[in-house]
Amino acid sequence: MTNLASIPLECGKTLDELSDYLAADRIPYDPHVETCPDCLNALTALARLAELSRDLISHDAEQLPPAPENWLRTILASIRDEIRAGRSLPIHHADPRARITVTEGAVRALIRSAGDDIDGLVIGKCEFVGDVEQPGAAVEVNVGASIAWGRPFAELYTPLRELIYDLLHRHTELNVTSVNVTIEDIHGFDPALSGHVPS
Repeated sequence: MTNLASIPLECGKTLDELSDYLAADRIPYDPHVETCPDCLNALTALARLAELSRDLISHDAEQLPPAPENWLRTILASIRDEIRAGRSLPIHHADPRARITVTEGAVRALIRSAGDDIDGLVIGKCEFVGDVEQPGAAVEVNVGASIAWGRPFAELYTPLRELIYDLLHRHTELNVTSVNVTIEDIHGFDPALSGHVPS
Protein backbone atom coordinates (compact mmCIF):
# COMPACT_ATOMS: atom_id res chain seq x y z
CA MET A 1 0.00 0.00 0.00
CA THR A 2 1.38 3.42 -0.97
CA ASN A 3 2.51 5.62 1.89
CA LEU A 4 0.71 8.88 1.06
CA ALA A 5 2.95 10.85 3.42
CA SER A 6 6.03 9.94 1.33
CA ILE A 7 4.63 11.17 -2.00
CA PRO A 8 6.19 14.56 -2.92
CA LEU A 9 4.09 17.69 -3.00
CA GLU A 10 4.30 19.98 -6.02
CA CYS A 11 7.28 21.77 -4.43
CA GLY A 12 9.14 18.49 -3.86
CA LYS A 13 8.71 18.22 -0.09
CA THR A 14 6.79 15.31 1.44
CA LEU A 15 4.42 15.23 4.41
CA ASP A 16 6.93 12.93 6.14
CA GLU A 17 9.63 15.60 5.83
CA LEU A 18 7.30 18.34 6.99
CA SER A 19 6.09 16.24 9.91
CA ASP A 20 9.72 15.65 11.00
CA TYR A 21 10.44 19.37 10.65
CA LEU A 22 7.42 20.21 12.79
CA ALA A 23 8.41 17.62 15.41
CA ALA A 24 11.85 19.29 15.63
CA ASP A 25 10.14 22.61 16.41
CA ARG A 26 11.11 23.88 12.92
CA ILE A 27 14.82 23.78 13.83
CA PRO A 28 17.11 24.17 11.96
CA TYR A 29 15.28 26.84 9.98
CA ASP A 30 14.38 25.71 6.46
CA PRO A 31 14.01 28.78 4.21
CA HIS A 32 12.14 26.80 1.54
CA VAL A 33 9.54 25.45 3.95
CA GLU A 34 9.08 28.79 5.71
CA THR A 35 8.42 30.66 2.46
CA CYS A 36 6.51 28.01 0.48
CA PRO A 37 2.69 28.47 0.64
CA ASP A 38 2.07 24.75 0.13
CA CYS A 39 4.50 23.78 2.90
CA LEU A 40 3.10 26.37 5.30
CA ASN A 41 -0.45 25.19 4.66
CA ALA A 42 0.67 21.60 5.25
CA LEU A 43 2.46 22.54 8.49
CA THR A 44 -0.70 24.20 9.79
CA ALA A 45 -2.79 21.14 8.93
CA LEU A 46 -0.22 18.74 10.42
CA ALA A 47 -0.01 20.76 13.63
CA ARG A 48 -3.78 20.60 13.98
CA LEU A 49 -3.76 16.86 13.27
CA ALA A 50 -1.03 16.28 15.86
CA GLU A 51 -3.02 18.22 18.47
CA LEU A 52 -6.16 16.27 17.68
CA SER A 53 -4.29 12.96 17.81
CA ARG A 54 -2.88 13.82 21.25
CA ASP A 55 -6.38 14.66 22.47
CA LEU A 56 -7.73 11.39 21.11
CA ILE A 57 -4.92 9.36 22.66
CA SER A 58 -5.56 10.97 26.03
CA HIS A 59 -9.29 10.39 25.72
CA ASP A 60 -8.88 6.85 24.38
CA ALA A 61 -6.59 5.90 27.22
CA GLU A 62 -9.39 6.71 29.63
CA GLN A 63 -12.40 5.18 27.93
CA LEU A 64 -12.33 4.57 24.17
CA PRO A 65 -10.50 2.27 21.75
CA PRO A 66 -8.03 3.92 19.34
CA ALA A 67 -9.35 5.74 16.28
CA PRO A 68 -9.28 3.45 13.22
CA GLU A 69 -6.11 3.63 11.11
CA ASN A 70 -8.06 4.59 7.99
CA TRP A 71 -9.27 7.75 9.75
CA LEU A 72 -5.73 9.15 10.00
CA ARG A 73 -4.94 7.96 6.46
CA THR A 74 -8.02 9.76 5.12
CA ILE A 75 -7.04 13.03 6.80
CA LEU A 76 -3.45 12.78 5.52
CA ALA A 77 -4.70 12.09 1.99
CA SER A 78 -6.92 15.17 2.15
CA ILE A 79 -4.08 17.34 3.43
CA ARG A 80 -1.79 16.19 0.64
CA ASP A 81 -4.38 16.58 -2.11
CA GLU A 82 -5.77 19.91 -1.05
CA ILE A 83 -2.67 21.97 -0.29
CA ARG A 84 -1.95 22.07 -4.01
CA ALA A 85 -2.24 25.58 -5.40
CA GLY A 86 -4.96 24.63 -7.89
CA ARG A 87 -6.85 27.30 -9.78
CA SER A 88 -6.38 31.05 -9.31
CA LEU A 89 -9.34 33.00 -7.92
CA PRO A 90 -9.36 36.60 -9.20
CA ILE A 91 -9.64 39.54 -6.81
CA HIS A 92 -10.89 42.85 -8.21
CA HIS A 93 -8.53 45.83 -8.10
CA ALA A 94 -9.27 49.47 -8.99
CA ASP A 95 -6.21 49.61 -11.25
CA PRO A 96 -7.01 47.64 -14.43
CA ARG A 97 -3.30 46.96 -14.90
CA ALA A 98 -3.14 45.07 -11.62
CA ARG A 99 -3.96 41.36 -11.52
CA ILE A 100 -4.53 39.97 -8.05
CA THR A 101 -5.44 36.38 -7.36
CA VAL A 102 -5.60 33.96 -4.45
CA THR A 103 -4.96 30.27 -4.99
CA GLU A 104 -7.61 27.62 -4.54
CA GLY A 105 -5.26 25.82 -2.13
CA ALA A 106 -4.97 28.91 0.08
CA VAL A 107 -8.75 29.23 0.28
CA ARG A 108 -9.12 25.54 1.10
CA ALA A 109 -6.59 26.00 3.92
CA LEU A 110 -8.60 28.97 5.16
CA ILE A 111 -11.77 26.87 5.26
CA ARG A 112 -9.99 24.00 7.00
CA SER A 113 -8.77 26.44 9.64
CA ALA A 114 -12.42 27.31 10.31
CA GLY A 115 -12.86 23.80 11.65
CA ASP A 116 -10.19 24.50 14.27
CA ASP A 117 -12.58 26.96 15.92
CA ILE A 118 -15.31 24.36 16.35
CA ASP A 119 -14.63 21.80 19.05
CA GLY A 120 -15.10 18.19 17.97
CA LEU A 121 -14.86 18.85 14.23
CA VAL A 122 -12.07 18.20 11.73
CA ILE A 123 -12.43 19.24 8.10
CA GLY A 124 -11.04 16.53 5.87
CA LYS A 125 -11.70 17.86 2.39
CA CYS A 126 -13.04 20.88 0.57
CA GLU A 127 -13.88 21.31 -3.09
CA PHE A 128 -15.23 24.12 -5.22
CA VAL A 129 -17.69 23.13 -7.94
CA GLY A 130 -17.96 25.76 -10.63
CA ASP A 131 -15.71 28.14 -12.56
CA VAL A 132 -13.85 29.89 -9.73
CA GLU A 133 -11.69 31.74 -12.27
CA GLN A 134 -14.70 33.48 -13.83
CA PRO A 135 -15.90 36.48 -11.76
CA GLY A 136 -19.55 36.14 -10.80
CA ALA A 137 -19.86 32.49 -11.78
CA ALA A 138 -21.95 30.37 -9.42
CA VAL A 139 -19.80 28.24 -7.10
CA GLU A 140 -20.86 25.42 -4.81
CA VAL A 141 -18.67 24.52 -1.84
CA ASN A 142 -18.59 20.90 -0.67
CA VAL A 143 -16.94 20.12 2.65
CA GLY A 144 -16.30 16.71 4.20
CA ALA A 145 -15.61 16.43 7.92
CA SER A 146 -14.98 14.04 10.79
CA ILE A 147 -16.96 14.59 13.98
CA ALA A 148 -16.05 13.55 17.51
CA TRP A 149 -18.07 10.63 18.84
CA GLY A 150 -20.97 11.89 20.94
CA ARG A 151 -21.08 15.39 19.45
CA PRO A 152 -24.52 16.13 17.91
CA PHE A 153 -24.01 17.07 14.27
CA ALA A 154 -27.04 19.35 14.36
CA GLU A 155 -25.32 21.80 16.72
CA LEU A 156 -22.14 21.95 14.60
CA TYR A 157 -23.62 22.08 11.10
CA THR A 158 -25.08 25.60 11.08
CA PRO A 159 -22.13 27.33 12.82
CA LEU A 160 -19.69 25.69 10.37
CA ARG A 161 -21.71 26.70 7.29
CA GLU A 162 -22.08 30.27 8.56
CA LEU A 163 -18.36 30.46 9.32
CA ILE A 164 -17.45 29.23 5.83
CA TYR A 165 -19.85 31.68 4.18
CA ASP A 166 -18.35 34.52 6.23
CA LEU A 167 -14.74 33.56 5.46
CA LEU A 168 -15.39 33.31 1.73
CA HIS A 169 -17.31 36.61 1.71
CA ARG A 170 -14.51 38.44 3.53
CA HIS A 171 -11.51 36.93 1.75
CA THR A 172 -12.70 36.12 -1.78
CA GLU A 173 -15.11 37.43 -4.39
CA LEU A 174 -16.66 34.05 -5.10
CA ASN A 175 -20.38 33.92 -5.85
CA VAL A 176 -21.11 31.13 -3.37
CA THR A 177 -24.55 29.67 -4.04
CA SER A 178 -24.38 26.88 -1.46
CA VAL A 179 -22.17 25.33 1.22
CA ASN A 180 -22.74 21.62 1.72
CA VAL A 181 -21.27 19.82 4.73
CA THR A 182 -21.07 16.02 4.86
CA ILE A 183 -19.94 14.01 7.87
CA GLU A 184 -17.71 11.32 6.40
CA ASP A 185 -16.26 9.82 9.56
CA ILE A 186 -16.53 9.71 13.35
CA HIS A 187 -13.37 9.79 15.45
CA GLY A 188 -13.14 8.39 18.96
CA PHE A 189 -15.85 5.85 18.08
CA ASP A 190 -16.73 3.29 20.76
CA PRO A 191 -18.21 0.06 19.29
CA ALA A 192 -19.78 -0.71 22.67
CA LEU A 193 -22.03 2.30 22.15
CA SER A 194 -22.81 1.54 18.50
CA GLY A 195 -26.52 1.43 19.24
CA HIS A 196 -26.36 5.16 19.95
CA VAL A 197 -25.61 7.35 16.94
CA PRO A 198 -25.08 11.11 17.31
CA SER A 199 -27.89 13.03 15.63
